[in-house]
Amino acid sequence: MPFQLSSPAIPARGTIPVRHTGDGEDLSPPLAWSDPPPGTRSFALALEDTDAPGGSFWHWGACNIAAATRRLDAGAAANGLAMAINDFGRPGYGGPHPPRGDAPHRYHFRLAALDVDTLPLTPATRVKEMWRAARRHALAETELVAIYGR
Repeated sequence: MPFQLSSPAIPARGTIPVRHTGDGEDLSPPLAWSDPPPGTRSFALALEDTDAPGGSFWHWGACNIAAATRRLDAGAAANGLAMAINDFGRPGYGGPHPPRGDAPHRYHFRLAALDVDTLPLTPATRVKEMWRAARRHALAETELVAIYGR
């Protein structure tokens, strides 16, 4: 079975529930993954809105997730993960909150299996920078794409 990312709350290509958006509880969704490649030493996770008016908007970045981990519960973004600064200007999860009237935006939950135990993350590291560093150490990547509109 291939390295795969899923969510019990979000069907692939489905709509992100309001609970996991800026219009709801702004709670990170539960995520699960299977079959990382041999040699995986940690994981990095990012959430990117590729339809944002100014280009990509990074909603969440977490790294240094232990290699034995296969899931994150809802709200995990508030539970001690190493977090980068999102494009809202704060560490942690910032749920989808596209402009009203736009067509639904596509949100890419991306997970990388890494060949290192940790990525260097400073208090000022932005999600885009963290993801760029993660990709340099990626053994494999997978993603879950979902939509949300207002």
